[in-house]
Amino acid sequence: MSTKELFYVAIGLIAIAMTIYPNRHLFTRRAGGLSALEAFYYLIAAAGLVIGWYFNFRFMREYGDAATWSNWVKLLFVNPASASGGQDLLFANGVLFIPWTIVDGRRAGMKWNWIWFPMSAVTSFAFAMALFLGMKERQLRWNRSQG
Repeated sequence: MSTKELFYVAIGLIAIAMTIYPNRHLFTRRAGGLSALEAFYYLIAAAGLVIGWYFNFRFMREYGDAATWSNWVKLLFVNPASASGGQDLLFANGVLFIPWTIVDGRRAGMKWNWIWFPMSAVTSFAFAMALFLGMKERQLRWNRSQG
């Protein structure tokens, strides 16, 4: 693994910790075990992270110094099929995910809801969305258990 990839992973892991640490009460014994839905979300999160990083690392290796954010975005639009997926990703992650996690996370009682979008930029959107949904599910169950 290159220094650039290790740095990328380190930043990603720090961002993940910044989502979990302020909500750590959700992962205590008092919070209970995993629901089936929550386990599904975490499974998808893990797959999204591993597969997303696999392709991002391939991008870094193949493009070297040209592996920039602007080039990554430009490559989303190299043909109509990828442009369709690219625009979906940019609207969903870059526009909708921000107010969704801030507003819905606050309504559920989650903390540090501003971190989800930056974390998605250094992990993957699928990972961030699935982790958010899993932690929100856990938060809602926590809320019900608190009376």
